[in-house]
Amino acid sequence: MRIISGKFKGKKLYLPQDKETRPLKDLVKESIFNLLFHSNKINVDIEGSSVLDLFSGSGSFGLECISRGSKNVYFFENYSKAIQILKKNLNLINRNENYKIFENDCFDFFNSKKGIDLKFDIIFIDPPYKELNVNILLEKLINRKILKKNGIIIMHRHKKDKLEINKKIKILDVRNYGVSKVYFCN
Repeated sequence: MRIISGKFKGKKLYLPQDKETRPLKDLVKESIFNLLFHSNKINVDIEGSSVLDLFSGSGSFGLECISRGSKNVYFFENYSKAIQILKKNLNLINRNENYKIFENDCFDFFNSKKGIDLKFDIIFIDPPYKELNVNILLEKLINRKILKKNGIIIMHRHKKDKLEINKKIKILDVRNYGVSKVYFCN
């Protein structure tokens, strides 16, 4: 796994050694960014963007955003082994001014009164495939109004997933890549 483009292009990333974390494959990540850059349906600019990376794992998506010029990336991860890998990967790029790590379960965080002082251009949601409460999380994000008006929610699921996405969210595009299904919404 590596950073595909931008300032840190080609940097190899550390991966978790256990099976509890499912890294975002380079092919899927590259396809997501190609769509962000070339789709007429999506109007978001990575350069200068604010990104919320939920279920960050090794941080592959957020690191790609940093490499491509995002202004802020907030990583959410609660699995201690994944947090260790995330921190090692962030150390690879020697940057500490434009990201923040939340060592929290995002369901608990967004159920609480804790707040985030930022609105996001991109919210990336990559929960374990077995996670069934994604709509609860989407509802919390909608209620908090942390997505900018022209922002995008990108959600990575298994292609056989039968999730019906919250009706308050508009699906702009759905793409399948191997065993992955990626929703682009706002």
